[in-house]
Amino acid sequence: MTVRRGDKVPISIQEHMAINVCPGPIRPIQQISDYFPRYSPWPEGTPSPTGPPRSLSPLSIPVQGAEPGAESTDLDNYDSDDGTALGTLEFELFYDQEKCILECSVLRAKGLKPMDFNGLADPYVKIHLLPGACKANKLKTRTVRNTLNPAWNESLTYCGITQEDISKKILRISVCDEDKLSHNEFIGETRVPLRRLKPGQRKRFNICLERQIPLASPSSMSAALRGISCYLKELERCQEWELEERGRILLSLMFSAERGGLVVGIVRCAHLAAMDVNGFSDPYVKTYLKPDVEKKSKHKTAVKKKTLNPEFNEEFFYKIGQVELHKRSLEVTVWDYDLGKSNDFIGGVTLGVNAKGECLKHWMECLSATNQRTEHWHTLTNELPGSTYTD
Repeated sequence: MTVRRGDKVPISIQEHMAINVCPGPIRPIQQISDYFPRYSPWPEGTPSPTGPPRSLSPLSIPVQGAEPGAESTDLDNYDSDDGTALGTLEFELFYDQEKCILECSVLRAKGLKPMDFNGLADPYVKIHLLPGACKANKLKTRTVRNTLNPAWNESLTYCGITQEDISKKILRISVCDEDKLSHNEFIGETRVPLRRLKPGQRKRFNICLERQIPLASPSSMSAALRGISCYLKELERCQEWELEERGRILLSLMFSAERGGLVVGIVRCAHLAAMDVNGFSDPYVKTYLKPDVEKKSKHKTAVKKKTLNPEFNEEFFYKIGQVELHKRSLEVTVWDYDLGKSNDFIGGVTLGVNAKGECLKHWMECLSATNQRTEHWHTLTNELPGSTYTD
């Protein structure tokens, strides 16, 4: 086909498509035609009206208005996912030292990464205390549907958080997308060392979310990977803690001069380890005043079904003199009730003159302050105190 001067050069459909998808500023049609010789409207051997084809790539197209010598953006190597922020999360933390309560107020998030086909997400927030059993201390907000800028304005509370926890533990806050048809998707997270908090002072955070790939579950990994996973989890633990935490228990002690004995109150437990397949436990508490060879000092609370944060509010009385009490120790164990088989041990703690830390402090306060009730939170560990007792 011959093209006379002044005639409009026809444009093929392939050239129109090239114009629509070509990155950067659109070049004149005659120059784009030079990039597609196989679709050229001119017969072979006929020179193009715009001159010989030039070996230009889209990356070498000069940007209009750019200064000479300026570096061009590498469009081919640009990853839209890497360049997209995961969003920001705004929340507040407050630690009440007297009540041993850590309150996390989840306020809002902005600019979350789209996770659904509609370009939106169904976000919710879950928090964990590390180190610790994730299922036992997980708290979560409600789900806000179809938004990238959700507002929760919810308060999630941990009970039994001591000053020692504040100095050692880390709060992990994750934002996830709820999916009813498949597994929930991870959007981003942030981690806050609790030592940054000052007791009695509310601290607000507005933090960019970060990527964090959770460890795979042991059932889906090979033996070698399971070993690596266990190693990484151990690195996450504080070196000072040799025993595994299994939850917390709030105990009250009082030596009653009128009744002539020790009053032990089992108030409540918090974020116990899950022992059943449903992710919960059926906990109850047993107490012994040691030494007790004949096991006559056993007291047991009622069983609380399907909970990791049971409230008991029960009291037990031991008839004993105050001088004799200096030679005894109080053993408190938490168990998971199983019908028709042996009950599972969740955790235990021992208070006495040979104890350490908070356990020793609580015991000495009880012995020194007659007729005064003292309450303290205690950490349950997987070490069974003394011998194994069963019902």
